[in-house]
Amino acid sequence: MKKKIFFYTTLIASLIVVFVFFSYSNPFTKQSKIATVPPPPEDTTLTLFFVGDLMGHEPMINAAKISNKDSFEYNHWFKYLTPTIEKFDFAVVNLEVTLGGAPFSGYPQFSSPDSYAEATKKAGFDFFITANNHSLDRGKKGLERTIDKLNELKIPYTGTFKNEKEREENYPNIQLLNNKKIAILNYTYGTNGLKVEAPNIVNLIDTSIIKKDIQNAKSKNSDFILLTIHWGSEYQRNYNAEQKKLAQWLCDKGVDAIIGMHPHVVQPMEILHPKDNPNKNVPVAYSLGNFISNQRARYKNGGIGVGLHLKIKKNEISFDQWEYVPIWVRLGGTPRGYYPIPAYDYEKNEKSYELDAIETTQIKEFITDTRGLLNNVKEMKE
Repeated sequence: MKKKIFFYTTLIASLIVVFVFFSYSNPFTKQSKIATVPPPPEDTTLTLFFVGDLMGHEPMINAAKISNKDSFEYNHWFKYLTPTIEKFDFAVVNLEVTLGGAPFSGYPQFSSPDSYAEATKKAGFDFFITANNHSLDRGKKGLERTIDKLNELKIPYTGTFKNEKEREENYPNIQLLNNKKIAILNYTYGTNGLKVEAPNIVNLIDTSIIKKDIQNAKSKNSDFILLTIHWGSEYQRNYNAEQKKLAQWLCDKGVDAIIGMHPHVVQPMEILHPKDNPNKNVPVAYSLGNFISNQRARYKNGGIGVGLHLKIKKNEISFDQWEYVPIWVRLGGTPRGYYPIPAYDYEKNEKSYELDAIETTQIKEFITDTRGLLNNVKEMKE
């Protein structure tokens, strides 16, 4: 009898052990709800940095040429600005030249060496916009070669396309940044009277097309719609009525930020509000001016960098704040080049730049002029 009791006791104990083991280790056992609920998304930020027109005048090409060689060196031009670029998550530049191949040329029909784009990427720029009035400076061949070279260099871009199929597949360009879909749109007022040869496409300012593109961006579940635009009157330090009207229209249609180029001088920055959502802030920078160019006259010898700070809270992204930095371009230095110098760094380390008296006057004048124009916006100080 004791043997039977012992046998049954042992059997029951064994069954209990097996049940407990499989309850905790069997992969098919249903897990608790607590284990399957993902943690709430952390509040974070996304920072974007923009500069204006990357030009390629003939003196610039000559300055970049390596003596006795058929090659061009631009890397050192960016040495003062790279630390600023690196503070941001994503940096955008307007490529206002073609990579049309040799013979290289400046104004009025730009074609710069491929190494210019390569150095700009190396400096920290993540994205190029290509729809501007110089997109067709080397015609169909130049437009397509520019696209091919940017693809070869693995530089994302938007604004120009070889054909409609390419545009349909790649526009709007959506960048996944901090797990958010940032849609980038780009348009230009024209191409200096040069006709786009089919099947090529240069995005022109056409509100019927832009409206569809914005709707397309929304249909692709874009979290933030950024529009870059080539517009305005050259060398005018204030936006015109057409810019203002179009900016408000874009704002009303759902664009979240507007960054303008083309006038080659800095224009004001302001916050607009959609008519149906007056609590929403839409930043508009009407013109960032020249990023790097050979234009040396007052107001034209520099531009601004604009930093956009976006907040991501409870998985929703929105504009939080912005800032600007005056960037003056020095022609000279060792080795000779065109050096964009951020104002805050110059003012902290003035002696290290070793500018002569004329250069010192010019950079201080540019900084003062820019601050006077943008006194309603926070300036980047570090």
